[in-house]
Amino acid sequence: MMRARLRHLPVPLMVSAVLLVIVAAVGWALDGGAGAAGGAAGVALVAVSYVLSSLALAWADSVSPRLVLTVGLVTYMLKFGLLGAAVFAVAATGWAGLRMTAIGIIVGTVAWVVAQVWWTAKAKIPYVEIEPK
Repeated sequence: MMRARLRHLPVPLMVSAVLLVIVAAVGWALDGGAGAAGGAAGVALVAVSYVLSSLALAWADSVSPRLVLTVGLVTYMLKFGLLGAAVFAVAATGWAGLRMTAIGIIVGTVAWVVAQVWWTAKAKIPYVEIEPK
């Protein structure tokens, strides 16, 4: 049952994997190894956070659809709180890969959302329950 709730994940994950390589290459060209690591880390952070959010929401929906809003809001607050704390902690170190980390986070978020919207628009999602034959 969880698998059916997570069938949207492969497309954004593939887009994120390709984007991770591209952003790491751009980071390498602009800021060397630190830029490559920062860019890759930014895209990876976004992908991991969306996967964890999807898992939490799928679990909530499997337990009770009434939990989805609460779990979604708590997950959202935790995700942005932890992501913000991590970015501020890294920024305090003066690490050279910080710029590419920020770029990776921004580009990764936009790419994930676009990929998920594309998947949703193309998915064959019935509006009513279809009885198995």
